[in-house]
Amino acid sequence: MDTFAAIADERRAVADMLSGLTPEQQGTPSLCRGWSVHDVAAHLLMPLQVGMPMFLLTMLVCRGDFDRANDRLTRRQARRPFDEIVDMLRQRAGSRFTPPGSGPEAPLTDLLVHGLDVRWPLGLRCDLPEDRVLTSLAFLTSRSARGLVADGTLDGLRFEADDVDWTHGRGPTVSGPAEALLLALTGRGAALGALAGEGVPVLRARLR
Repeated sequence: MDTFAAIADERRAVADMLSGLTPEQQGTPSLCRGWSVHDVAAHLLMPLQVGMPMFLLTMLVCRGDFDRANDRLTRRQARRPFDEIVDMLRQRAGSRFTPPGSGPEAPLTDLLVHGLDVRWPLGLRCDLPEDRVLTSLAFLTSRSARGLVADGTLDGLRFEADDVDWTHGRGPTVSGPAEALLLALTGRGAALGALAGEGVPVLRARLR
């Protein structure tokens, strides 16, 4: 798979999905805690608009707290009109930006997970391409995903997708659709209802 081409295609698909939302839907709380659908759209645009000097300055202001810096920069982008955010996301779909120290798997996973953050609460179905889902699941269960997957989330559990050929780990099983696993691995408790297996209570306790 050409990961950068997949990223560009996914950005366009997300932009197409966002462009059809009503003002009420834009203000709906997403699965990403504290962010509306509008905020999530702004977050997807943020790394394409904010240069490294501004990011480092914001990290300094936030005393090295990445989450606070991310939230601050996202909310700054969210001041833009929603339609402008969507248009800019589409225009910059081909950006090859990757976070320092990360490959293209990181922005691809960010797009897939945040796309689901919007789609799930709005009840919008989307069949994600299998190769992209497999790439992101492999990334999230690798050491490269530190910061996206909380420490200890994977320990002693076996994760198993029931709609694609993917498993990870050993222990009590957590199984279900791949998109629910993407959400659960990244801390979204809303996905637990779509998962089954002896490992689900353990995972639920960890996500709390």
